[in-house]
Amino acid sequence: MNGTKPILAITMGDPAGIGPEIAIKTFENPELHNLCRPILVGNTAIMEQALQFSENALLVKKIESVKTATFEPGVMEVLDIDLEPGQPIHFGEISATAGNLAFHSVVKAIELAKSGEVDGTVTNPIHKKAINEAGHHFSGHTEIYAEYTNTPKYAMLLADDAIKVIHVSTHVSLRKACDLVKKARVLEVIEIMNAGLKRLGILNPRIGVAGLNPHAGDEGLFGDEEINEISPAIKEARSKRIDVTGPVPPDTLFALASGGRFDGCVAMYHDQGHIPFKLTGFHWDQEKGKMKSVNGVNITLGLPIIRTSVDHGTAFEIAGKGIASPDALLNAVQYAVKLTRNK
Repeated sequence: MNGTKPILAITMGDPAGIGPEIAIKTFENPELHNLCRPILVGNTAIMEQALQFSENALLVKKIESVKTATFEPGVMEVLDIDLEPGQPIHFGEISATAGNLAFHSVVKAIELAKSGEVDGTVTNPIHKKAINEAGHHFSGHTEIYAEYTNTPKYAMLLADDAIKVIHVSTHVSLRKACDLVKKARVLEVIEIMNAGLKRLGILNPRIGVAGLNPHAGDEGLFGDEEINEISPAIKEARSKRIDVTGPVPPDTLFALASGGRFDGCVAMYHDQGHIPFKLTGFHWDQEKGKMKSVNGVNITLGLPIIRTSVDHGTAFEIAGKGIASPDALLNAVQYAVKLTRNK
């Protein structure tokens, strides 16, 4: 990029959720244009409606292509997803219309990154049921990106300053997640994590690997996945000169990581990694009855393009109330910029 700020495509997210609101709030923040040259991929009319959440005189401007963008501060330039109207979209309600708009916004952002028109993509939350009702059968962003970039090996990394977690499996049932703990996949994820942390500027990553069972199996008393699958993967990773420790009981691993012992952790399934991560990044204000801050970024590693995302959902319960925190979206932009530097 030769010192030029990267161009980032930020998706709208599900229009019935908080995506448009936090996008508006983020484009209001002068820090956004200090970091990058942003465009919004979504529906212009919906973003104009979301101006009700703007505290400043933000201008929403439709553009025809990335080439026509001027990246002016105080302006949200929208690459429009203009689809045939369907059922009305209401805050907090699942609809195929909303799911279809959200899905096509993501696909367009992927296309822009694949063609080199943008340097990276940042996604707002989508609703899985809504996109499936629209006929797009994916369990989440990660699977959409993998399909549209033809990527067979990928993993979800959650990142903030306190802790970084990658997952062996994500959007599957807990019963199936246990069956997916296999040596080849655990090793693959360790290797993806090692490479990803280096791209984030950590030259010699220290990685901790969680056990699957209580007490990491306790020498086979509570399960043998640690003995048969996880430990052999760790041993092979070490043979490749990766600094990796484990399997460590999860209740110990994440405490050590938050204290600085590890640069990154490998979780065996979705909630094993998400719970400690959100405990450190999500802060509830009891007095005001809302989230004071929502920090944390979801990064899909292994892709040929850059994709970061907020690590929270559509928050239908507060959509339209104007109280959604945009912190995670700005965090996601910051990480996308960091990844472009080591592209």
